[in-house]
Amino acid sequence: MHVIATAGHVDHGKSTLVKALTGHDPDRLAEEHERGLSIELGYCWATLPPVGDVAFVDVPGHERFISTMLAGIGPVPAVLLVVAADDPWMPQAAEHLAALDALGVRNGVVAVTRADLADPEPMMRRARQEVDATTLAGAPVVAVSAVTGAGIDELRDHLVVLVGSLADPDPAGDVRLWVDRCFHVRGAGTVVTGTLPAGTVLEGDELSAGSSTYRVRGVQSLGQPVASVSGVARVALNLAGEDRSALDRHSVLVTPGAWWHTGVVDVRLRDGAVQAHRSRMPSRPLLHIGASAVPTYLRPLDDDHARLTLDRPLPLRIGDRALLRDPGSRRVWGVTVLDPAPPPLERRGAARHRSADLARVGEEPDGAGELERRGMARLAVLRQIGAPVPAGLADSATPDGWLVGAAEADRLRSAMTELVSSHEKVADAEPGLPLTTLAERLQLPSSTIVRHLVAPPMRLVQGRVTMRAESQGPTLAPELERAVDAVTGDLARDPFVAPTADRLRDVGLHPKAVVAAARAGRLLHLGDGIVLLPGADDRAVEELAQLEQPFTTSDARQRLGTTRRVILPLLSHLDRQGRTRRLPDDRRSVVRSSPA
Repeated sequence: MHVIATAGHVDHGKSTLVKALTGHDPDRLAEEHERGLSIELGYCWATLPPVGDVAFVDVPGHERFISTMLAGIGPVPAVLLVVAADDPWMPQAAEHLAALDALGVRNGVVAVTRADLADPEPMMRRARQEVDATTLAGAPVVAVSAVTGAGIDELRDHLVVLVGSLADPDPAGDVRLWVDRCFHVRGAGTVVTGTLPAGTVLEGDELSAGSSTYRVRGVQSLGQPVASVSGVARVALNLAGEDRSALDRHSVLVTPGAWWHTGVVDVRLRDGAVQAHRSRMPSRPLLHIGASAVPTYLRPLDDDHARLTLDRPLPLRIGDRALLRDPGSRRVWGVTVLDPAPPPLERRGAARHRSADLARVGEEPDGAGELERRGMARLAVLRQIGAPVPAGLADSATPDGWLVGAAEADRLRSAMTELVSSHEKVADAEPGLPLTTLAERLQLPSSTIVRHLVAPPMRLVQGRVTMRAESQGPTLAPELERAVDAVTGDLARDPFVAPTADRLRDVGLHPKAVVAAARAGRLLHLGDGIVLLPGADDRAVEELAQLEQPFTTSDARQRLGTTRRVILPLLSHLDRQGRTRRLPDDRRSVVRSSPA
């Protein structure tokens, strides 16, 4: 399916033209027929060989319904701009064209209607002049009459070429459905409609809106029930959920966990809008994106960039195009989302430094570049804001999902080296510093980042980072070396099946020998005679991170293939390291720190 939105001044024949193209009347309200104008969004569709089904979103042209108009064109990739031959160039045509230009819409056709009532040539020239000054430059301009049928076939031909040139969206993409209608149907329940830009919705899927989750009970497209639908498409969804009253025409339904819901976003304004209109740029504009309109506080950062604080969070990604509109003057400004998860501006001069950073940011997602700019970030957050990192880089994430940029890693390693060296210069100091201590002193959100950054000349021994060479550590007597080698062979086969007390005694590892081997870094001693190989705790965290969070002790025991005798002290060890967190109900989760 393809979707096209109409635009243009009130009473210039948008709905009549759509009816001529599709055979259906998009005005669905009695009041619309009585008053002869569109109040709500209307929908019709037709089959245009050879491109298939084309749905039209018919938007109102009256100035009082500009928000509804923007809700109609926001998620749609192409437009049919309608102007009348028997009227001058009208305010709503100019306003709609300005909105399309601000959104960066490049795919469209201009229809000059009522060609049977006046010579269309003057308006065709004026429309060409106006359109060519916008992102729709070069769009075909066609004279038509819905009454006589003149020009309708030519318009269809141009629409076929238009939709044939549109890029195919990703059917496997994350769903983000901007709800433009929400109503109750007796016997069915809550129904929402919207334009699906990408992704696929199937009957039985779960979608979230804010903190609520809804199950898709039924899917309709082009008036027919279907098992699934992929964007771009007009869809109607019958939803079930506990909090259906929270849904309205401004809701956004998304793939659960796939989107970053933000109340603060940094944007780039088109054409230096702040500089050009600083005296008229409102501090409280409305942000229009998709079918949503949200009151916003605008803080200029420089002539080209601003920070927006939204009255309610929205699921936004890098590269999203949106509008800022002054409700008073009705002026609109186009913006591009650069960062949906920006850093706070707390220090003096922070806005100036932030604007310099944003000036270097492109409008196409770049996961690797985004990581370097942030220094460190959660892998999941980068994906949620639309900046997925290359697979090779993603593989370097810590077990709890943190990535560190190359420059930041160098800085942190230098700081770690200095901290550990200073500590070990003190006479009688215990070798090294614990991971948790270094994480605290470096103000890192997770001790796993410290573990990830350990590199020569640093070494990790028993959860402590040391600069001392291995030869400086404790050495083992030959008979103790042989004993350690014996249990090392056992643990190499079953890394989480700790030797029994009898096995340790048989090979000569009495309690004091176990402590000595642990100090030498040859064994990981969990207490009470439970020993594993060094690094077994790292591997355990990796395995436990694959479980559904939080997990029970039994879940962990089964995942690692061990016994309660081993799993209990191992989990306590991970708790002390800050790598797992024990909950009041005795379940645990692998540490999930706040996103960067």
